[in-house]
Amino acid sequence: MPDDARAPSTRASARFGRGALALLVLLCGLTLLIGFANKDRCTGPQFDQWGRSQPDYEQRNKQEVCYSDIQHLWIGRDVDRHVFPYVHGGIDDNGVLVGGTVEYPVLTGVMIWAGAIFASDDAAFLLFSSLIMTPFGLATAWLLGTLSRWRALLWAIGPPLVLYAFHNWDLPVVLCAVAAVYVLHRGWGRRGADRPLIDRAVVSSVLLGLGFAFKLYPAIFVLPLMLYVLTGGPGGRHLPEGKRFDVAGAVRVAVVSMLTVVVVNLPFAVLGYDGWRASFTFQQLRRVDITTNSVWYWGLRPAMTEDAMQSFAGVLSPVLVVASFVLAAWLGWRRYQREGTYPWVAVSAAMLCGFMLLHKVHSPQYTLWLVPMFVLLRIPLTWAFVYFLADLAMGIGIFRWYYAIEFGEKASIYDSFSAQAVMIGVWGRAALLVALFFVFLKARSTADDAVEPGAPPRRRPAAVAGTS
Repeated sequence: MPDDARAPSTRASARFGRGALALLVLLCGLTLLIGFANKDRCTGPQFDQWGRSQPDYEQRNKQEVCYSDIQHLWIGRDVDRHVFPYVHGGIDDNGVLVGGTVEYPVLTGVMIWAGAIFASDDAAFLLFSSLIMTPFGLATAWLLGTLSRWRALLWAIGPPLVLYAFHNWDLPVVLCAVAAVYVLHRGWGRRGADRPLIDRAVVSSVLLGLGFAFKLYPAIFVLPLMLYVLTGGPGGRHLPEGKRFDVAGAVRVAVVSMLTVVVVNLPFAVLGYDGWRASFTFQQLRRVDITTNSVWYWGLRPAMTEDAMQSFAGVLSPVLVVASFVLAAWLGWRRYQREGTYPWVAVSAAMLCGFMLLHKVHSPQYTLWLVPMFVLLRIPLTWAFVYFLADLAMGIGIFRWYYAIEFGEKASIYDSFSAQAVMIGVWGRAALLVALFFVFLKARSTADDAVEPGAPPRRRPAAVAGTS
């Protein structure tokens, strides 16, 4: 490859060495500390017989905007009783989880249990859970810094990390998704990206499978990863000799990812099938309501009865989510035909936008899933800043609005700023997700900046070769 092709990556690497990475991780650590302090405001100073913070916990967590699912779920899932998750659990006729089952995939369930081992109240549970998750957030900053240099500040010092790092258990799943990108494009050990593409892709698929066992969403990235391997990676240069597509490699990626999911889930399914299955049943039964914050609730509720809204959203939401995945994959294929490389990171980001927009539930902390895409894809930073503003309106407004509803303050859209902020958050994020779906699909990934050592010359796909 000509020297001038290597120059941009080499110069950028020289400007972003170990010192810069250390600074980035340090800044991320400070942001995580601020995020913890924000949530810790809701704990204590006294505790009742169940270890729940007093006084006025329910009022404070909304009025002061310091609510955390971690603290809240100390009671109600047998977390406070230190019951190992799923094995003895289930779901009752009213859809309430019992006996240690939590509404999350198994690795998150184990992490919840681990955070509670030494805790006797919700403050200690929040503290220990935060200590467990902090290394995941720091590792994500390091990987994003290695892949994207100073763009990783969007993760390390961004408002979403303050609001949501310890809102729920999302830092581990974000690390899995980012690590999958890192392993595929940078490899590991001394050989790094010199390793065969299929080896890197298989490890990446394992990480995506582990991500599924934390919070499900990384599993959707397996499809674009398969298409990347199918087409031979950058410029098709990793295709088997004489082959137009690497079908065997793509199938291997899918099989390994599925096997990872099976291996992680199988012990729980065997030891406590009812409790393990209940976590999925709970999500299937979840209704579109005021707590889901999705466009389905705000868009359909004024025009439909409750039952009609639930039925309509229950059918249309999954159909449109899948349709958005298909559209993203197809548009990515069109780009591959023009450029010779399947844009798997861009397609993954677009698929994530489709999921966040069209799923029945849009929890505030989902923004943490999206932030790495702002880092990994070269789009104008304005998109990230505007999204952060809409997200701030939702992240702060929703809890102030809940407070107004529950404690007798003005809560209508006409006379409540918190209700207006929620509307800005819901529809602002929705509009931005639609736009970002297409913006991401056109973007170049920072993961492609590094040149693969020793890579053979690029090969253009047959469909493209005669078009220039």
